[in-house]
Amino acid sequence: MAKDQPTALDLPMVDPLPADTQKYFDVCQEKLGMVPNVLRAYAFDIDKLNAFTGMYNDLMLGDSALSKLEREMIAVAVSSVNKCYYCLVAHGAAVRELSGDPQLGEALVMNYRVAKISAKQRAMLDFAVKLTEASAKVEEADRQALRDAGFTDRDIFDIASVAGFFNMTNRVASATDMRPNDDYHAQAR
Repeated sequence: MAKDQPTALDLPMVDPLPADTQKYFDVCQEKLGMVPNVLRAYAFDIDKLNAFTGMYNDLMLGDSALSKLEREMIAVAVSSVNKCYYCLVAHGAAVRELSGDPQLGEALVMNYRVAKISAKQRAMLDFAVKLTEASAKVEEADRQALRDAGFTDRDIFDIASVAGFFNMTNRVASATDMRPNDDYHAQAR
């Protein structure tokens, strides 16, 4: 893989980028200090990039009773099961930053069961992991366990949607050998 390529595939970004896409990348550069490689990887096809960012922004930044940290925790727990290097690095950094706790980020990357989290968060991650490992085995008792922990049915839908999204993106990242930006490794430590 060439150093400047975000994946092992020869899919260069559209050049020049459409004005809206360039503006989005400029905002990323300004706010994050980088354009995440996942965005660069999708930029060979602007429609695919827009679909990806639309779903990501809705699930991870949109209206939900789940906090941004909880959504990132789901991303890391799912990515840990799937051993997705890109997402473990990028979303592990987000957990460290949002929680202010580098140990939490590391625990979730390795094994969420050893993390110092609330019983409610543990139930959330148990569900997301079961959905990842054996989705056909999820049943009413699993949903009820979330309700018993304090989640609403809307929350359950959001947990499932975030877990489902990361199961998809983990597979794309693994299949393409998507590499995280080097900057993520040192963030919030």
